[in-house]
Amino acid sequence: MFKPHRMFFAGAWGESPFQKGDLKYVILDLIKDKPRYGYEVIRILEEHSHGFYAPSPGAVYPTLQLLEELGYVTATQQDGKKVYAITEEGRRFLAERENVAEDIKRNIKDWWSPEIHMEFHQMMHELSALGRLLGRLSRKTDVEKLRRIRDVIFKAKGEIEAIIRT
Repeated sequence: MFKPHRMFFAGAWGESPFQKGDLKYVILDLIKDKPRYGYEVIRILEEHSHGFYAPSPGAVYPTLQLLEELGYVTATQQDGKKVYAITEEGRRFLAERENVAEDIKRNIKDWWSPEIHMEFHQMMHELSALGRLLGRLSRKTDVEKLRRIRDVIFKAKGEIEAIIRT
């Protein structure tokens, strides 16, 4: 899948919406109804965020291992993959901290609200179109025009930073 935000940006796009320790609640919630393997957890979280966040394997797999060590999940091999299922102890853990899990879900929903997603999608579409335009111009224009275009982009960046600060 083409992801223009990954092509043009770094930093905040890959930031996690979770606080330290939140991922274990999210993973347990994802596997409470259906056993899942690690990559599936990563893919589902990326889908839920509309492509703006995907936890790294370096976050998901150690969390799954921790959950297994705590007795909250069990792992079995299926088709060469480790599949994780929640245990009764894991269900109790999740139920006892239902308010924490609900707060995390609410934060995730706010992080990826449909209105923000649509606005970002439209903005990324425009930025992608701008990137294509600049790619075409760079081969057909002189240095002075490129400097003028760069100045316009620099000013726009400053205006965007000012909007963000307000």
